[in-house]
Amino acid sequence: MTPLPRHPKLATGKVRDLYDAGDDRLLIVASDRISAFERVFATPVPDKGRVLTAMSVFWFGELADVLPNHLVACDGPGVPDAVRGRAMLVERLEMLPVEAVVRGCLTGRGYADYRRDGAVCGIPLPPRLAESARLPEPLFTPSTKARPGEPDENIDFETFTSILGRALAAEVREASIELYRRGAARAAEQGLLLADTKFEFGIGRNGGLVLADEVLTPDSARYWLADGHRPGRTRPSFDKQHVRDWLTDPASGWDCVSQLPPLPPEVVTATRDRYIEAYHRITGLSLADWPRDPADLRQPASRLGQCGGTGDRRDPHGEHDVHRARRTPALQPR
Repeated sequence: MTPLPRHPKLATGKVRDLYDAGDDRLLIVASDRISAFERVFATPVPDKGRVLTAMSVFWFGELADVLPNHLVACDGPGVPDAVRGRAMLVERLEMLPVEAVVRGCLTGRGYADYRRDGAVCGIPLPPRLAESARLPEPLFTPSTKARPGEPDENIDFETFTSILGRALAAEVREASIELYRRGAARAAEQGLLLADTKFEFGIGRNGGLVLADEVLTPDSARYWLADGHRPGRTRPSFDKQHVRDWLTDPASGWDCVSQLPPLPPEVVTATRDRYIEAYHRITGLSLADWPRDPADLRQPASRLGQCGGTGDRRDPHGEHDVHRARRTPALQPR
């Protein structure tokens, strides 16, 4: 990641770096790092950080009427040129110590819990549901926010309430389900299922609940093709599942203990394609029109003004001629 001498670094996560931007603001910079099983690969996925940033900015604008968000700007004087296209200037919040997960389909850790207990986060479900089955209603299934290198743990709503207090817990649950419904509706218009997603929230200076971090990106949401969806089997998805599948295949040579092996070029390319197609499909926009990191000289950058966030609700692409994305071939099982 490019050093930012004028911005003290506060933290380094698996994917993002956090900097102090002064005036109760932070700079969140999304790298091209990719992780699996709480570990980070040495091999980056080109453009991944740009996709995460562009998609979050899009969703912050789309969902601004549901709940205020922390985005102040994605370009302009508050965002250093060295990281434009992959950075967001945001309001500093008091972050909640939990994650809000909403599930529309039974998969992943939720399916593992269901097979063991017949329930997810204490919510009983009908018997004999198959993997990837669509749920009658979105389920709010919160989790802890683990320390770096440790997995999150699913918790029931009573535990969630004991952490936040009853009124705030209910507000987070209501907001999360509405955000999921809005995201799922948009995804359905583009031929996708929003299987599940996580949200993070904080408390703003006025004491109100604020949507934060990233929103409905391929790192925080699981998108599947809607056509041909049949429960009972895993689904190809527009996220890093392709990386996990390669890593757990014996051909990768990983023993679940040692340092992660380098990603093969074909896995990097396939993963990059999935992230970019997710952005194209959901937004209807081309990533080529998004501000570019100056280190990436493949195409000239188009300049955008400040966009999104609680201070400016304009469409970040609305003032420019945007080439609509050409649909790439449908994602197929690999």
